[in-house]
Amino acid sequence: MIEEAKKIIDAADAILITAGAGMGVDSGLPDFRGKEGFWRAYPAARELGISFSQMANPSWFKSDPKLAWAFYGHRLHLYRDTNPHIGFAILQELVQAKNQNYFINTSNVDGQFQKAGFDEKKIVEVHGSIHFVQCSGHCKGIESAEYIEVAIDMQKFEALSIPLCPRCSEVMRPNILMFGDWTWWQNRTDAQEQRYKKWLKENFSKKIAVIELGAGTNISTIRLEGERIVKKFPDATLIRINPNDYEIESTNGVSMPYGAKHALELIFKKTVILR
Repeated sequence: MIEEAKKIIDAADAILITAGAGMGVDSGLPDFRGKEGFWRAYPAARELGISFSQMANPSWFKSDPKLAWAFYGHRLHLYRDTNPHIGFAILQELVQAKNQNYFINTSNVDGQFQKAGFDEKKIVEVHGSIHFVQCSGHCKGIESAEYIEVAIDMQKFEALSIPLCPRCSEVMRPNILMFGDWTWWQNRTDAQEQRYKKWLKENFSKKIAVIELGAGTNISTIRLEGERIVKKFPDATLIRINPNDYEIESTNGVSMPYGAKHALELIFKKTVILR
């Protein structure tokens, strides 16, 4: 399967990288799959009896903003401090070899691809990004979270400071699509989607290698996208990389039961030092 994946990539004219939560886990980021995964990362949430899907809900910014920003503030600082693993550098070398003919479609909100040096104009973040914020009230607009610093009491699981909208003084929230979320401003993601659709149109008749990394079945947005491309495009092949949910139905594809970082090292038979 390793050699087969290598052949698919070598023959490709274009690279579509699709990435789920498993891509970030190899950088040391928490895995929120299942209550236990979330509770390992946030023991205080266990004490409160709150699951990830309950915590990742915009209603907290109204009912308990200190709790909301304890969770999202901690994640914001964690993602800022995390360095992308060497698999990102391997992919960087790959897309350089393909004349930068690539696009990235990810459900991750961590900004790791941008931090690793990939072109911001070639990334679509389908669930938004924690590095951008919006008003939880009625003010429109999305802005960088660069200025936001949130002090947190992790024992009490409370934010000691709450970012407020500079226009109306309502609580700010991350520009992330949450569960039960009807107030997410998706303008930024919509613009990314338009660039993505343009790239797909330009590469419709080319050989596309879809490299799917760490996309599970719990929230199957990324898996479905890769499968859609393989069905719709005449010469697209899916390489599904996941240590658990690695099954693949398409005959035009190959699966690898490994973590993202390990699989990329195996395919390219090298370890890359981050620059």
